[in-house]
Amino acid sequence: MAASFKSKRAKAKPAISTASLPDIIFILLFFFMVVTVIRELTPMVKNALPEATEVDPLGKKSTIIHIMIGAPEDPSLGTSDRIQIDDAFIEPEQVGIIVREKIVAMLPEEQPFAKVNIKEDIKSQVGILTDVKQELRKVNARRVVYATRPGRVE
Repeated sequence: MAASFKSKRAKAKPAISTASLPDIIFILLFFFMVVTVIRELTPMVKNALPEATEVDPLGKKSTIIHIMIGAPEDPSLGTSDRIQIDDAFIEPEQVGIIVREKIVAMLPEEQPFAKVNIKEDIKSQVGILTDVKQELRKVNARRVVYATRPGRVE
């Protein structure tokens, strides 16, 4: 009869080292910060802004709703002025509804500071701007600013 010897100690698996975990997390964070593109509004309308002598910054970007008014860049869409919010053309009657939805989607503490930034082409008709302002009044969006470009004092 042959005797066999077994070790009384069970072979324990070594613990996984977590010393490099913060480095890996930092590298991943840095990678995503570099490759992420913060998407800006893509203008689909002509947008030559009027000049102004006194221009102020808009403030916090999260509280600004952009409305662009002008003739479409694509000639196949016609030559009459159109209204663009985000990346879509809308009718004047839809402006108030969309602006109200955007304000409600903001954080509650930011809602009182919501501004509507109107970027109107210098050659667009005044009538479409009047329609937009009427729709904004209906939803009580009264903080309206007009985008301009810096001009000269004459």
